[in-house]
Amino acid sequence: LQVCYHHGSSPPLVFLHGGLGNRFNWRCQYEFFATQGKTVLAYDLGGHGQSTPYPRYSIGRHWRDLTRLLDNFLIQSPVLCCHSYGVPIGLEWARRYPVKALVLVAGGTHDLAPWWEIPLMKALKWGGRYLYYLPLTQFLTDCFSSSHSGETVKQFFAESPVPKDLDSYKALEIFWRYNFFRKSKPKFVDNTPILVISGGRDSMFSKEMGKALANYFHLGEHLHLASGGHLLIAEYPEMVNTAITKWLTKYEII
Repeated sequence: LQVCYHHGSSPPLVFLHGGLGNRFNWRCQYEFFATQGKTVLAYDLGGHGQSTPYPRYSIGRHWRDLTRLLDNFLIQSPVLCCHSYGVPIGLEWARRYPVKALVLVAGGTHDLAPWWEIPLMKALKWGGRYLYYLPLTQFLTDCFSSSHSGETVKQFFAESPVPKDLDSYKALEIFWRYNFFRKSKPKFVDNTPILVISGGRDSMFSKEMGKALANYFHLGEHLHLASGGHLLIAEYPEMVNTAITKWLTKYEII
């Protein structure tokens, strides 16, 4: 696993990126909390970025990777910050291990793929991804992905172009069947602070989905950014950083 790690004070913040992403997706939050003196860790999921691909993928394999990674850095009870398809991995890890808190951004518990995603991703897997060797194709995809054009969004796209390798798309399919409610209700639902963040321009995770997700948790809170899209961690980094800080302070976590 390709890892970015900064040792500092507790509690550690661990960042999980979404499908087709990499460890740099959370750069704005990683660097912010590192400058605050916190222990922070971000990594490329297996089959993403510069991490080793697998013959087969599963959410179970991803959370087991996370377990071994945290053991390696002697990290216990982290604040898990999860984006998009990173949310199921964080939820499944929290079923089994203690967490201080969960930050769930633009991702949910079930029905994760909008109607257009599966045929699009299958087309890219079958060969459409080779079109991304053309700069124009990448440019047009970036325009559709976010209506924002700030420096942090430009950096996000520069560091996380649409992958051309097959493994990123193979790894994506495991999330389409995910349903958090197929298993029994875990203990962390009742006693763990949960912050859910959604964007009004997100075609994958709506305000209603964010509100419903937050309401499921006893200590759940929902922050909705009306002009934010699916990449709101890069679109509104200062607002997200401030919201996470205030929320963690409220629960005396930092």
